[in-house]
Amino acid sequence: MTGRLVILDRDGVLNRESKSFIKSSDEWLPLAGSMEALGLLSKAGYTIAVATNQSGLGRGLFDRQALYAMHRKLRRLAAKHGANIDRIVYCPHRPDEGCDCRKPLPGLLERLARHYDRTLDGVPVVGDSLRDLDAASAAGATPVLVLTGNGVATAAELAKRRRSIETHDNLLAFAKSLVNKK
Repeated sequence: MTGRLVILDRDGVLNRESKSFIKSSDEWLPLAGSMEALGLLSKAGYTIAVATNQSGLGRGLFDRQALYAMHRKLRRLAAKHGANIDRIVYCPHRPDEGCDCRKPLPGLLERLARHYDRTLDGVPVVGDSLRDLDAASAAGATPVLVLTGNGVATAAELAKRRRSIETHDNLLAFAKSLVNKK
């Protein structure tokens, strides 16, 4: 790892969100600019990890083979833009199972911190939902909101709470901003 790490949520950040769950690689459709963003981050030397809640597994809506097929598609499309996704971690549990890995709890992010043998201080965690941002804060990372997926509703909720968080229109806008900060 280069020392520069970025952690991304999946649904609503990299690919379209669905209230009925993304259940197959055919349903997994990248958001405009998201694969370009991954290429930009990789070419700038960032290590990319993905942390995603996937309760559809626990609900029996799809199996691990379907999930792995979605992630193979993600990696294949990212590679076409010169990107490498170093690691994908996921929580397979239903919300009622009481695990410690389901966002907004920080378990997935802590798993990545252990894997990379580092703290998450200063590491951007990009999400579209409060649970992503709360998990980032709980793990000591820097929460970043994108306005794709659930992002517009999340921004409205943050405004009601008078909570200010770095916000970008989409993952590509975030990637351009991050790369230009170097």
